[in-house]
Amino acid sequence: MTEPAPSAGRARRRVGVGLRVRRAGGIALSVLAGALVWVALTAPEAAALTRPSAFLRVPVEGLVLGALVLAVPRRTGRWVRRWVLPPVGVLLAVLLLVRALDIAFRDVFYRPFNLLSDWRYASSGFELASDASGQVVAVLAAVGVGLALVGVLVAVPLALRRLAGVGDRHRTAARRVLVALTAVWVVAAVSRVALAPGLPVAASSTVALADAQARKAVHDAQDHAVFATAIATDPLAGADTSGMLGALRGKDVVVVFVESYGKVALGAPVVDRSLSTGTKALAAQGYSVRSAWLTSPTFGGFSWLAHSSIQSGLWVDSQQRYDQLVTTHRLTLSHVFAGAGYRTVDVVPANRHDWPEGRDFYGYDKVWDARTLGYRGPGFGYAPMPDQYTLSALDRLELAPSPRPPVFAEVDLVTSHIPWAPLPRLVDWPSLGDGSVFRAQVGRATPREVVWRTDAGVRDAYAQTVAYSLDSVVSWLSHTRDRNLVVLVLGDHQPASVVSGDNASHDVPVALLTRDATVGSRVDAWGWHDGLRPDAAAPVWPMSAVRDRILGSFR
Repeated sequence: MTEPAPSAGRARRRVGVGLRVRRAGGIALSVLAGALVWVALTAPEAAALTRPSAFLRVPVEGLVLGALVLAVPRRTGRWVRRWVLPPVGVLLAVLLLVRALDIAFRDVFYRPFNLLSDWRYASSGFELASDASGQVVAVLAAVGVGLALVGVLVAVPLALRRLAGVGDRHRTAARRVLVALTAVWVVAAVSRVALAPGLPVAASSTVALADAQARKAVHDAQDHAVFATAIATDPLAGADTSGMLGALRGKDVVVVFVESYGKVALGAPVVDRSLSTGTKALAAQGYSVRSAWLTSPTFGGFSWLAHSSIQSGLWVDSQQRYDQLVTTHRLTLSHVFAGAGYRTVDVVPANRHDWPEGRDFYGYDKVWDARTLGYRGPGFGYAPMPDQYTLSALDRLELAPSPRPPVFAEVDLVTSHIPWAPLPRLVDWPSLGDGSVFRAQVGRATPREVVWRTDAGVRDAYAQTVAYSLDSVVSWLSHTRDRNLVVLVLGDHQPASVVSGDNASHDVPVALLTRDATVGSRVDAWGWHDGLRPDAAAPVWPMSAVRDRILGSFR
């Protein structure tokens, strides 16, 4: 018998090695597919539940899918894998992404993610990343997120299809595993066994999430009608605004929103010092100061919901409500002041694009933004300009000119916006100019990379930025030549949970500042406390109450 040639033996060995490698690769790929599908089916329902044990549960959805694959003949099974499982896989992928976003929203904003409306915040997130980290980083992050989303949407259906193919080829073993897991699920469901509170072994996370999103869709549809009624039900609709606000005649009124200035800021030594020294400095300037609490409709971000609630007298706690509101003719504070003969302006230093709602809904005579405020200095994190410059620009552009009508202005102070670094410092007011003076501070400011190394560093930086914003307001009031100011200073929402911690309220401080004793006496009935720092017993109003309180007290 002829011996095989050595080259033939080596070829057979190479083929054998290749087969073993492919078999091992196929097994590894199947294991990865199973792990991905398992994660998609058992992903926890809240940030507090993200622990490895969450994935040791038995998902009822997986049992149903396994039963579907094994219940049909092999020939039909191919049809199921080709036409039924891919849409199911896409649905699982979408729900997995929603789950991840839900965890993030609950952790940062203390509310669940809404698939139908919250996707609109993507552009705001990109702008925040661009302002905080630069255009290149923001673009790279956006590309990375996009690739991750596409990857999940592609990988989960493919993993489900591969897993079904494995089960179809090994039906006997697959049936035994399915029966065993079903028995575990039934026993765990009956006995209510849980790995931890909120983590039952008999899991149904995917069904629960789909049900929650469906319920949100129904709720949003119902809320649209409810909110439409609320918008239309306005006792001031059609009122003659020219006769309103008589008690403020001759006064310039400025509403100052301090970004992320929430209740949690009080108690930080640097903020408490600013409030204490600020109260004394304002008293020396002849200001009376009253303070209280407002409950914001938002948390950790989405400031426009708070602004629109203050202006409209409505509780605007969702993007859907905001979008619905700004298409109406609801009477806002800016409309009332305009009707009373005021020039109405909005100062939004973080805006770099046209804002149609400012003209079409709020009716502002002028919207000042990053393009028109004349700033030529460096940005500080999210803030394209320091708050001190923003207030000086308001003074120069709107309050200093003479003669002029009285001014109603809404001003956003954004230095205290996340990421809370780097931090500018106050400079002498005569040296402000076009803001170039702040270039000297850039190299000395602590960069965000250092601040964000620890949670304690983030909380400390947050407190310092709030103190800076408050100091800017007090310093501005001490230097402005406008002696007829009435100023409402308030936070728009609490900061993100990295600062606020767990279970924080939605309450923010608010203070009314005026030199006019007559104006001060008008708010005696409000019960607000003296000083910039409200104490625990100070009144708490929803932001939606502010419009009518102001119009009722100063008519």
